[in-house]
Parts: sequence; structure tokens; C-alpha cells
Amino acid sequence: MDFTPTEEQTAAQGLAARIFGDLSTHDRLVAAGTGTDAELWKELCAAGLTGAVEEIGLLGLVLLLEEQGRTTAQVPFASSCVYGLLAVAEHGTDEQRERLLPRFRDGTAVATGAFPAGGTVQADAEAGLSGTVPMVPWLREATHVLVAAADRSLWIVRTGDTGVLTEPVETTAPWSAGRLVLSGAPAERLGEASGEQLGGAPGERLGGAPGEPLGGAAPGEQTGGAEAYEKVLAMARTAFAGLQAGVCAGSLARAVEHTNTREQFGRPLSTNQGVLLRAADAHMDTEAIRVTAYEAAWLHDRALPCAAQALTAAWWASEAGKRVVHAAQHLHGGTGADLDHPVHRHFLWGRQLDAYLGCGSEVLQELGGLLVKEGSR
Repeated sequence: MDFTPTEEQTAAQGLAARIFGDLSTHDRLVAAGTGTDAELWKELCAAGLTGAVEEIGLLGLVLLLEEQGRTTAQVPFASSCVYGLLAVAEHGTDEQRERLLPRFRDGTAVATGAFPAGGTVQADAEAGLSGTVPMVPWLREATHVLVAAADRSLWIVRTGDTGVLTEPVETTAPWSAGRLVLSGAPAERLGEASGEQLGGAPGERLGGAPGEPLGGAAPGEQTGGAEAYEKVLAMARTAFAGLQAGVCAGSLARAVEHTNTREQFGRPLSTNQGVLLRAADAHMDTEAIRVTAYEAAWLHDRALPCAAQALTAAWWASEAGKRVVHAAQHLHGGTGADLDHPVHRHFLWGRQLDAYLGCGSEVLQELGGLLVKEGSR
């Protein structure tokens, strides 16, 4: 494997680093609270970074998300690219791609995902969804939600339609999260012709419009809804692991700066062996998150099996991620207990990413089951 970025990926990463570094300042983060920084989102889209994801692939997206994580920038970049741009590009019909992708590219439409499938959302024969998803990231800003039903089929709903209720969640989590309530909501099945035409009036159906079965099954075969669900979930876990790598790197960088400048007994804190060892362990954990995310993304971009690698990256992002953000906060001493200090935002992001899409023990159990299944073939 060669994780060396291409020229296009390197250029996109450099541009992302500049925009996030210039605009995602502490004052702007405080002003944004748990919502989206609209000006920053507009700048990212105008620079073409959202649309570039189709060209630079999942590995390129991971590189961009690392830069976002370093600054904990308040934009739905990961969710809209994974659940909107890449999900539709890889699993949607030609009609869905033509209608939805331009809006995801320019940022006029924002996607999020009601993932993973929890068994509470049911789809009826009339392409209506019913059920509740208690925590959906970036729901307050989303125009479209990719919903994973109990049977692992994928559906797109518009947040403003009748039968779709979005409620803000009282939380300190920085992801503008909300509760999604579906009561017979009209929906479009990703990759199929049935459902609501999202570009038209609420409730309008595609009817006999041409489409392709979900997951790429041949005409007349059973649709591969579960297969597409697994692929999107693996893609999401990989992308959010990349985001966690950036969060950890940014958190550790703050800790290094603090311990190099803060003196105790006439010398910097960083000269103490205990501080050095704690920081070194955090660095190795951060690198483990990064390299496993790179591996999963590299395999995905080459259409190679990557489910086990995505789960491995998710496990490292959960287990190692929380160790790193705890260590960075601890290395700040009493300053780390200040809720207004920038390192606390990294702590919140790290813990949010620790639990999102499955905590470490859940992911490890799923990975064990997958390995047993593959070994029995």
C-alpha cells in the first residue's frame, strides 16, 4: 500500500488547512456554539472542496477531515460528504445523481445520516418511513437525511416535508444534533425509482422513472440494500476516524505548546519524564488512528474489501481517541478543567467521536463476528 497523497489530494489538503486555520478561530467557534459557522461552510464550498471529494476519493476526504479536526471547525463537512455526496454518487440512480449531486457539491443542500440501523425505523410498501432516531448529527442544518431502516435499506428524506419532525437535543455535544421523528414520511429509496422526488413538490413520486437497484444488483434480481448499507457505514466509519485523527492531533499540539511554555520549578513542564511519556503515548495513539483510517480509505478507493479495516479504524478512533483527548486535557493541568479553554472543545469532539457509529466494545464485537464469518468461508 502507498498512502502518499496524489498531487490533487495534496493541493486540496493544503487549501483546507489554510481555510480552516484562517476562519476557524477560537472566537468564531465560541460564537457558533453547537451550530454551523455559515460563513466558513460557504467558503469551503466556494473553494470547491466539497465537490472535489468525488475526484480525490475517500482517502482525500480523510485528509481534509484531518484538517477540520485539528481546528474542530463547526461545519457538517464529514456528514454531508459521506451521507450525501459519496453515498449518492456510489449508490444512487443516474436520475438521483443528476438531481442531487450538484446541490451537495455547492453546499446548497446539506446531508446527514440516521446511522447505524437501530431497528426503530420501518419502511412501508408506499415508501413511507415511521420511527424515531434519538441522535442525528448536524440535523439542525441538514436539508436531507439518509435514513437506515431496520431492514438496512437506505432512504432519503427531506427535513422540511410533512411527516418529518426534527427536534433539537439539549446537549453539550458540538455537532448541532437533533432528534428525528418520522411518521409515514415520504421517502426515496437510494438506488431505486420508488419514493419521493426530492427536487419536486413534497410528496411527489418518481413513478416509472428509470432507476437502478440499490447496491448495483442486476435488473430482476433482489436489491442489495443491506450491501449498500454496509458500504456506506464502512465509509462513514473511515471518514469519522480520519476526523478523530485530526481532533487528536490538534489536541496534542495544544498540550505540547502548553507544556513547552509553562514552567514549574524553573523549567518547562515538557522536561518532566512523566509528561514526555504521556505525550509520546498520545502521539502513537494518534498515528494508529491515522494509519488505520488511511488503510481503509485506500482499499475503498480501489474497490477492494475494506469492512474489517473500517471497523479497525473505528475501534482505534474510539479507544485511542478518548485516551488522547483525556491525556491532552490532563497535561494542561488546572487549565484543562476550564470549559472555555480551546482544549475542552477537542475533548468534547473526541468523546463524541468515541461513541458515534459504535463505541469501542460494540465495534470490536462486530469486528470479531466479521472475522469469524470470513474465516468460516
